[in-house]
Amino acid sequence: MDLELSAEDAAFRAEARAFLAEKLTPDMRAETARSAGVFSDGPLVRRWHAILYEQGWIAPSWPTTHGGCGWGVVRRYIWDSELAAVNAPTIPAMGLQMCGPVIMRFGTPAQKDFFLPRILSGEHYWCQGYSEPGSGSDLASLQLKAVRDGDDYVLDGTKIWTTHAHFANWMFVLARTRSEGKPQAGISFLLVDMATPGLSVTPIISTSGDHEVNQVFFDGVRVPAANLVGAENDGWTVAKYLLEFERGGAYAARLEGALSKVRRTAVEEGMTDDPAFMRRLADLDIDIAGVGATERRIISALSAGANPGAASSMLKTRGTETMQRITELALEAAGVYAAPDYAPARRAHTNWRPGPDHAVPAAARYLNARASTIYGGSSEIQRNILAKTLGL
Repeated sequence: MDLELSAEDAAFRAEARAFLAEKLTPDMRAETARSAGVFSDGPLVRRWHAILYEQGWIAPSWPTTHGGCGWGVVRRYIWDSELAAVNAPTIPAMGLQMCGPVIMRFGTPAQKDFFLPRILSGEHYWCQGYSEPGSGSDLASLQLKAVRDGDDYVLDGTKIWTTHAHFANWMFVLARTRSEGKPQAGISFLLVDMATPGLSVTPIISTSGDHEVNQVFFDGVRVPAANLVGAENDGWTVAKYLLEFERGGAYAARLEGALSKVRRTAVEEGMTDDPAFMRRLADLDIDIAGVGATERRIISALSAGANPGAASSMLKTRGTETMQRITELALEAAGVYAAPDYAPARRAHTNWRPGPDHAVPAAARYLNARASTIYGGSSEIQRNILAKTLGL
């Protein structure tokens, strides 16, 4: 793909940089840097979402018919790159990038009219109810039951590793509506109000010290049948469509930003004289270029109305594994300053420079990144998908 910027695209990049310089305040950048998590903290997410919504830039990939930007692939790539360059808050993907496209594709007119404007405005903050204890990569084995009772489904069971459930007010859920036959053929896709009686959220604190994920319990939770997306027992079709958006996305810009921080640390700590370290740094540069080319190809297919298919599995695998390697290199570059007491230690170091990059220890980012090759479908599952596509 030719990414030589047209005059129009160059003007947009200048506009984006000016916008970010004005709206992304130092306190917001610092707060972003204080988290090692995949997404920014809930209150910051809402604040940043409101700013982008007011600007009209909250949904770059949505069509203009649903209030989105309708941007082409190059413009989206420019925007993602500029966001990464200034360490902007990361808005969770569950609403705008996952549930929204699913409702556009499978939702009824009433569902589109109700949910899409609220996802766009940020009134609805979404989380994903897929994994269960014992049903993660083998998602078809899920056991959360949804029994039809008049105009409602009654849900009993649990979901786990539910990112930002403690901030969300809506959840999209896969539930079992039929026990007989092939497991995939008895699953339905439901939209659940988190304020429904019988639903409770229990926090899970990760080894990095972050509270990102939770376990959610359903005890007689009544969900209107009108919140069923697609046909009953055909939720697996909806789920596969959504997972292609979860496994896709823009990795390269964030990877480039993370590697730039490693490079700066390497200069500060005198690692540039180590040929083995510099070779690994160069290898990562090459891998990021490959990830960028892959994601642009996928986004191009999506913008043309095509389904990304197994290519999104390739991107998810390479993107997350490359980020893990970057965090490993960051640990090596930081040395003793990678430890949890990193910030105080840096203040005593002659080369320390204050700034948001030093707000989170490299160890926390390393630990948090360990989960990236598991959530959204493990790397092993992604490789099985790719092998099947290739007929292996």
